[in-house]
Amino acid sequence: MTEFLAHLRDPVLFATPVFLLFVAVEVLAVHVLGHDDNVVGYSAKDTRTSMAMGTGALVVNGFFRVVMLFVFAAIYEFAPVKWDPRDWWTWVIMLLGQELVFYAYHRASHRVRLLWAGHQVHHSSEHYNFSTALRQKWTPYFQLPFWSILAFAGIPPWMILTGLSIDLVYQFFVHTEKIGKLPRWFEYVFNTPSHHRVHHGSDAEYLDANYGGILIIWDRMFRSFVPEGKRPTYGLTKNIKTYNLLKVGFHEYGSIMRDVRAAHTWRARLGYVFGPPGWEPAVATAAPTGALVR
Repeated sequence: MTEFLAHLRDPVLFATPVFLLFVAVEVLAVHVLGHDDNVVGYSAKDTRTSMAMGTGALVVNGFFRVVMLFVFAAIYEFAPVKWDPRDWWTWVIMLLGQELVFYAYHRASHRVRLLWAGHQVHHSSEHYNFSTALRQKWTPYFQLPFWSILAFAGIPPWMILTGLSIDLVYQFFVHTEKIGKLPRWFEYVFNTPSHHRVHHGSDAEYLDANYGGILIIWDRMFRSFVPEGKRPTYGLTKNIKTYNLLKVGFHEYGSIMRDVRAAHTWRARLGYVFGPPGWEPAVATAAPTGALVR
């Protein structure tokens, strides 16, 4: 039982004081040491909203880790190969697998509206700073089928949870405008503040790009990489203009339900749920006067 509980400890929880320290340092750098016109900076209301969403996410994820551990353990029993966590290459395999699964899940979260309804929380801030990293969804449930792949691949369940936490901790540090581009070799392999600023951009040239968590190699491989050019415009393509936590967290689910209720066909209903954000059913165009209608 003690070992089971130990596996539920979330490194993200223990890293939270460090996160708050970095937020404080960045606030100091932005507002006290001088404001750069190219930096959006901080807003008190926006930061409070991000921190509140992050606090709620810690609570939800704490309970959901129990569910994930049980599900992963059940699937792990059917794994054709089981990797030994005492071998260093198991950790390499886990981290590479975790990154590939994260890439797939993250890309799906931008291309499937039902998943986007949760993920849009993280993109809803019109600022880009360390506090933005804390703005997380309260509906992590769709992660389960993606990360279950690692359990079936023979990665020990507790290692999968550890990999998830490592990924989240790393990603906190790429949410800043105060760091420019890093050495070329690092930018080529790893996700960096420059790459992730692009991901948070709502500009047309930046949409649906740079999905990597720790690594950027999958984006380069699957042609979703976009380098940073002009400073991104942060937020959603249609910003929600609210700090109400329930609206931030769940407004898109409400929009989906309204669209589904208003739809007249099952194809349209399914499109509103599983199509990309902004999907609309095709509108039949009227035939020109005198044209032969079949």
